[in-house]
Amino acid sequence: MKKIIAGVDEVGRGSLIGPVYAAAVILNEKINKKKLKDSKKISKKNREILESYIKKNSIWAIGSASLKEIEKNNILNASLLAMKRAIKKLKKKPQIVLIDGNKLPYIDNYKLKNVIKGDQKIPEISAASIIAKVSRDRLLTKMSKKFQNYLWDKNSGYGTQDHIKAIKKFGITKHHRKTFKPVHNILSLKL
Repeated sequence: MKKIIAGVDEVGRGSLIGPVYAAAVILNEKINKKKLKDSKKISKKNREILESYIKKNSIWAIGSASLKEIEKNNILNASLLAMKRAIKKLKKKPQIVLIDGNKLPYIDNYKLKNVIKGDQKIPEISAASIIAKVSRDRLLTKMSKKFQNYLWDKNSGYGTQDHIKAIKKFGITKHHRKTFKPVHNILSLKL
């Protein structure tokens, strides 16, 4: 019998706003693994098509850590918490969980292994990166409607030139991570 493998990846660690998301995915045997690659190497439109395909052909779950949890625990611990939540939400317990990166959350009675650049090597992790990215981008597009000046629907909340310019011009929103350097530095200047 084949080993049940879950892939896990997070998204939004470097963003200046909002929650961090993680997805955990167990692919079914029929899925075409050749279609799966790192979400950053796929266009937005293709990511959305693949996300739907993956969801129909896998067991998947999403976990997140809120802005409050990021501010309180730091982004690394919040990312690990989001991963842990995604893994625990899976409807089937995997025999091994492969996690992108060099850090692992701690979960009792789960076999976890980290894989550096796993989103480029392991189809299950690639699938998780796609689901996490599309899910978080959907949230940011929704948030962007109320805060159009910041262009979150285009920059995913990352510290692009336009986003930094908007923060300087329009100020910090309730969604900004105040402990993150660019935001913190701008806040410090206003004191």
